[in-house]
Amino acid sequence: MIHIDKPGPASDITEACSLEVNAKDMPALAAAAARIATGSTISIPYLANQDNEARLAAARAVHELGFEPMPHLSARRIASLAELQAFVERAVAEAGVKRCFVIAGDPSTPAGPFADSHSLIDTGVFERAGIQVVGVGGHPEGHPVMNAADRWAVLERKCRSIEQRGMAPWIVTQFAFDADIVLTWLQALRERGIEHPVRVGVPGPAGVAVLARYAALCGVSACASMWSSYGISIGKLFGTAGPDLFVDRLAAGLTAAHGTVSLHFFPFGGIAQSVGWIAQYRARAGHGHAGAQRRA
Repeated sequence: MIHIDKPGPASDITEACSLEVNAKDMPALAAAAARIATGSTISIPYLANQDNEARLAAARAVHELGFEPMPHLSARRIASLAELQAFVERAVAEAGVKRCFVIAGDPSTPAGPFADSHSLIDTGVFERAGIQVVGVGGHPEGHPVMNAADRWAVLERKCRSIEQRGMAPWIVTQFAFDADIVLTWLQALRERGIEHPVRVGVPGPAGVAVLARYAALCGVSACASMWSSYGISIGKLFGTAGPDLFVDRLAAGLTAAHGTVSLHFFPFGGIAQSVGWIAQYRARAGHGHAGAQRRA
């Protein structure tokens, strides 16, 4: 069972997982809801082909299912401060939203006054509306437009601003295929004194061709060596792959020094498939379910 109220310790990496669910996939989430623990975090991405009403409807649906909605906000796609404020206030009032995730967004030219995610944080809209947690992106495999020094500086600045405003930062990474790269990044993160909870992005089980397509769309590295690290043979592009090897290597490499780490699933192969994979993995690993609150 997926349970996310608080991220778990590194030794129990599958105890706390979150899911990223498109607004159009709410029926699939509802169908799988009985297998997901009450209070689990459901992240709602900000997609260009969906408007704010669709995002708010999705947040309400997540809340009504007994989960914690975490809508994304794409800075460069927001046209005005009034739009940002209205969305956040309605999300809190109508869907009980306590958590948001902020990103810069893909457009090179902002639609309004916000050039990056930090500019959203600086408005003060989130804390005034009652938001308790603000998620920000982590990039273990690099960033398409920022060098390493800039990436660290930006991450530190955002986390510091969130804390200063009385909220809790979460760091959520893009999905990756090489656990060793993620472990190295986590070590560097902690060595810089950034101790906030991290949710490591993991692709849910899906066809290899589907994974390759999403990797290309999201700018995720997927060279032959990384496919191999993930347990995929280049000659088997028509097969299906799960994150077993990735999660095994990540869990085995984590120590107390890595701090609070959990998993964030991108269910590219379907929500039911990801939820089923998590249950099977935990059963295989021998994790108990004591204390988990099952839904009726």
